[in-house]
Amino acid sequence: MKHQAVPYLSFNGNARQALEFYKEVFEGEITGIMTFGEADFPTPPEADNLVMHARFEKGNLTLMASDSFPGQTVEIGGNVSLMLEMESEEQVDTLYARLSENGKVLMELQDTFWGARYGCVQDSFGVKWDLNYTKPQ
Repeated sequence: MKHQAVPYLSFNGNARQALEFYKEVFEGEITGIMTFGEADFPTPPEADNLVMHARFEKGNLTLMASDSFPGQTVEIGGNVSLMLEMESEEQVDTLYARLSENGKVLMELQDTFWGARYGCVQDSFGVKWDLNYTKPQ
């Protein structure tokens, strides 16, 4: 793995406001925001301005965030997962298999439009893991 686990925060349409709050609280910087409307992904018009993925940084503190997709809701208290960036396709495949054993697949491991192999699982202890391997360009 390249880095420590990064907290990934999910919101019900107010991710942008939360990021602005964290920017003020921690005196950090929002280093990137992609909306659902900007993504190469079929999206209903009401989701165009919702945050699909964002990143906040202050020193060694990194947070990632997104809004839930229309029709899905985020339960407060269950809105944090841990993001792991993998160093190889083999590593993401292995950890996906291990973490999903006796757990629950939230998003099948797959190649994505953002150039990565990505999957999301909830392990047998209820912890959510986002596993991402960005493929070389």
